Amino acid sequence: MLSVRDLSFSYGSRPVLHGVSFDARAGEVCGLFGPNGCGKTTLFRCCLGLLAARADVLTVNGHNVRALPPAQRARLMAYVPQEHKPPFPLLVRDVVMLGRTPYLGLLGRASAADRTVVDDALAWIGIEDLADRPYDRLSGGQRQLVLIARAVAQRTPAILLDEPASGLDFHNQVRIWGVLRDLAAQGTVVLCCSHDPNHVVWFCDNAVVMKAGVVVAAGPPAGALGAATLEQLYPGACDVGRAEEVPVILPRKVVAGASERHA
Repeated sequence: MLSVRDLSFSYGSRPVLHGVSFDARAGEVCGLFGPNGCGKTTLFRCCLGLLAARADVLTVNGHNVRALPPAQRARLMAYVPQEHKPPFPLLVRDVVMLGRTPYLGLLGRASAADRTVVDDALAWIGIEDLADRPYDRLSGGQRQLVLIARAVAQRTPAILLDEPASGLDFHNQVRIWGVLRDLAAQGTVVLCCSHDPNHVVWFCDNAVVMKAGVVVAAGPPAGALGAATLEQLYPGACDVGRAEEVPVILPRKVVAGASERHA
């Protein structure tokens, strides 16, 4: 479990996070949702120990994140950014091998066991056919799968992902979320930031909803992202509809315009 209690953070005199509390549990996908600038990325950086936040509790599997050196934190949490551009060309296999960095010895040489972990991660994600291709020549969806494979190779109990499906076509969006569901089924803590409320409702077990650095709702997504919460986040912008009992968040003005055209 990733546990956060009463976490606050300021950039100098500018407060960004105020008393944030939530749990992301093993076996579940927890969606972090909120408007741009609400503090989601800062919260990620605090959880990863990259920013020195004030908190009553900030632990992963009972380990105090703030008390651990970077190498030990990297054995507890993996991070998948929206986009990664290596400073020089790397093969996919080499990018995934970067996930083994916390376990390499002083000379930084990968062992046969490390190579096996990388091969297993590539196969588990289903991209072993990409192993010897240049990473920077892949499509956006393929690169995102490679970054998730790197996190899998890191063998951590928790994975934090920042907008993993952003900018991808529908097929790759569904594929990415399917991989995250599979990771959770393996017992991994999956905390995923998303700007798409439908993705949170469809694919996540729990949601943490933020506005202006404060958690305004939390719990099962269908409730946490109800009409009242969405109105608080985006006044007058959307409604909650249903398609065969599955909640669907609809743009209010677009729906109204379509209704008028077909009247």
